Amino acid sequence: MPALFRLDGRVAIVTGASAGLGARMIVALAEAGAQVVGIARRLDLLEAQIAALPGSGHMALACDLQQPDEITALAETIAARFGTVHVLVNNAGMHHTAPVADEPLAIFDQTMGVNVRAPFLLSRAIAPLMTAPSGGSIINIASVLAFIGVEKSPCASYSASKGGLVALTRDLATQWAKRGIRVNALCPGWFNTEITASMFETERGRAFVAAQMPMARAGRAEELDGPLVFLASDASSYVTGTTLLVDGGQIAT
Repeated sequence: MPALFRLDGRVAIVTGASAGLGARMIVALAEAGAQVVGIARRLDLLEAQIAALPGSGHMALACDLQQPDEITALAETIAARFGTVHVLVNNAGMHHTAPVADEPLAIFDQTMGVNVRAPFLLSRAIAPLMTAPSGGSIINIASVLAFIGVEKSPCASYSASKGGLVALTRDLATQWAKRGIRVNALCPGWFNTEITASMFETERGRAFVAAQMPMARAGRAEELDGPLVFLASDASSYVTGTTLLVDGGQIAT
């Protein structure tokens, strides 16, 4: 791996790290040399994944990101252990598919809380640990659905939350640029994850996904590794406030 993409000696936090794309992200960052702090609501699965990472000094922590007090305690624990943080990946999220007329208000509120409020609170808590001269990189995992709607897969709360996360990304980028903190959004298209698994369980679902994509297939988990490490590393040192789409060309149609 070129030196520009290496993360040796850097501390990287990943939320939603126990499953799906989050579990893949902690591997990619550790392979690039980072000390990884994986965050999840429960530690039973995460601890085994953290123990299996290449390198040393990794850490698994439990946190309910809907609870501000837990986020404050999390930041204090990380500060005491590492002192400085270089990368924060806001990956934890929730998804609900239903026509808007059938979507409970409680689900809408919870989705906004997990997908927008939690990244806001965690970014605010961790930013003071991203100190000069190196600053840091915050990567918000949004979605292609921040930019498009899919009639056959209605998810108003999820789409609204990811659109809000993209807007939050731009605002934080402008607020913190002079502090050396870069803030970008990584926007996957269709990937087979715990959120989208039902779409891939049937031939009809797989055909529907393929039909949305100029590349005629869903993304593979490892195809997010490069974009993630790019945004986390010095390779993107002059990139902030942007959205990087990894969507197989879907938004271009």
